[in-house]
Amino acid sequence: MGRAVITVALALCAAGSLPAMARDAQRGTAVPSSDGLDEWHWATETYEAAEGGDAKAQVSVGTVYAKGEDYEEAAIWFRKAAKQGNPDAQFMLGVMYRGGQGVTQDDREAASWFHRAAEQGEPEAQFALGLMYGTGTGVAKDDHQAILWVRKAAELGLAEAQHTLGTVYRDGTRVTQDHREAALWLRRAAEQGQPDAQLLLGMMYGNGQGVTQNYHDAAAWVRKAAEQGNPQAQFVLASVYRNGQGVTQDDREAAVWFHKAAEQGDPRAQFALALMYGTGIGVAQDNQEAVLRLRAAAERGHAEAQLSLGLMYSRGQVLPQDDAEAASWFRRAADQGQPKAQFQLGEAYRQGKGVTRDSRHAALWYGKAAEKGFPTAQEQLGLMYEDGIGVSQDLVQSYAWLDLAASQGLEGAAERRSALVERMTPTQIGEAQELSRKLVR
Repeated sequence: MGRAVITVALALCAAGSLPAMARDAQRGTAVPSSDGLDEWHWATETYEAAEGGDAKAQVSVGTVYAKGEDYEEAAIWFRKAAKQGNPDAQFMLGVMYRGGQGVTQDDREAASWFHRAAEQGEPEAQFALGLMYGTGTGVAKDDHQAILWVRKAAELGLAEAQHTLGTVYRDGTRVTQDHREAALWLRRAAEQGQPDAQLLLGMMYGNGQGVTQNYHDAAAWVRKAAEQGNPQAQFVLASVYRNGQGVTQDDREAAVWFHKAAEQGDPRAQFALALMYGTGIGVAQDNQEAVLRLRAAAERGHAEAQLSLGLMYSRGQVLPQDDAEAASWFRRAADQGQPKAQFQLGEAYRQGKGVTRDSRHAALWYGKAAEKGFPTAQEQLGLMYEDGIGVSQDLVQSYAWLDLAASQGLEGAAERRSALVERMTPTQIGEAQELSRKLVR
């Protein structure tokens, strides 16, 4: 028996890595146990059949080498079978070209092999080809072809394709939005245990999209995904328990699921836990744990957590008072478009707290928050335009921003607007009122 036969036979019979088995074969220490002779004979026959040109056997040998991470040898065997028209080998060769494993990375070549396998009805190849058409990778971007191939894979029962097709119909990307069609495909994937589909189907039940709204069914599907370890589903299930939708309201159970999602790095779950530890809801009150969770969420880019951390430093609550640290966290949240953080950063620049006093930067950040409808920022921006601080004096702009702040209930802004009218011409007042209407839109 040749050395190559021994190597592959051992690999096919056992679960160890191919390289280790090859070394055993070379040393002559690889001998099958008596109760493994049937597998041994099958393995040797498989390799000999592969050498003789049997395509299925070649796929088996290629798979052994791939599992042993000898991708160059795997590619050789997959190519032999692929050239004979074996769809599994064609798909695997496409995968290797896509990832550059054992061959030079080549998306066009990958697409070519996926296409050959897809035309023979290989669902994973159909799905892969659909994704490549969708992104224009290795082929010209073509939404029609993308949907066509993904649908073929979905109709053959591939859960990932069903999930993708359901998502496409839910979002209306590349197809006319159709929530009923979305729910149909998501259900097929969900029933096969696809966790992302289970989560989306649960959310559709919760929102009454494509199905009759049913909070109980929503919670049931979300739970299936959460129990498989999907962090987004764990977060949603925690929120379901927190709000008591479709389940009995239970803060302790909510905390359990928030913890599970947080352990996987979900910043929203970390932030939710920070609030629960800070208030003692569902868990024992613990300020230090609250800060730890808050910081974890903030460092992962959660804007609300960054704002909260900034406010705690600014006010000296739980954390030592530190204007520079507060401004740093306000800036991180402000850069993400958080309006209250933008206002707070504007305040920091206006007062010179934690940053160098700078009226222009103050007006800039007030303006960003004001445009998002934050009333206190609108008032401050109006005052700066009135006095020409950080911006050129402009009574029309001043009136418009004070008017918007007043419309949201700020009495001081309403009083200042009324006083401002005494300094304006009728033309200016008309322009300011028109500008206010435009800013609302």
